[in-house]
Amino acid sequence: MGGETTLSAYEDLGERQFIGRRGGDVVTLVDGSVIAGVPEAKHSAERARDELRFDFLNDAAVLDLLRRRHLDEEEMFKAGFAHGVPLAIVGFGATVYWGGVARYWDTVPHRAVYLAIAAAVVGAQLFLFVRSAKRHWGDPVRQNVRARARRYREIAHVARRGGAEVPAHYPHYGPYPFAAKFRPEADNAGLSETEGSDEH
Repeated sequence: MGGETTLSAYEDLGERQFIGRRGGDVVTLVDGSVIAGVPEAKHSAERARDELRFDFLNDAAVLDLLRRRHLDEEEMFKAGFAHGVPLAIVGFGATVYWGGVARYWDTVPHRAVYLAIAAAVVGAQLFLFVRSAKRHWGDPVRQNVRARARRYREIAHVARRGGAEVPAHYPHYGPYPFAAKFRPEADNAGLSETEGSDEH
């Protein structure tokens, strides 16, 4: 997703707003002072700051993080759709055709040729799907974005349980148990250099 698309995604939002999930509602950022008003949440944020090299009570930094997290989710969905749907269609079609037609062919060579071609086509689709998944899920800079967004979610929930006025499920991103390991060697405030490229 290039810079122009990134800009257009937020030009109609308020200066403290972000998109909660892909295609979801617009959410207003909860002030860091609200979260810090709960001692346990403040302590958690301070501890996470050293661990993840990020100030979770800095409103501008958190807003930028959540917007990047949304763009990351958009990128992953588009990549998964672009390769997952063709893989499912081709795989389903090849299986149905084999079960209804090809396996009843008289000659073994014809059946063998069909299976070889079907395996090659499905294998190629599978390769593209796996390569795309590794590119997005395995990108260390993107993983840092997810790791920080996940920790912010945890801090916000601690604040909510402590009585702070934080909406339920805020910031409306899942906990991301996968592909969210913080990698100090790839620390970067933005998304990776692969963002916006046409290759998926």
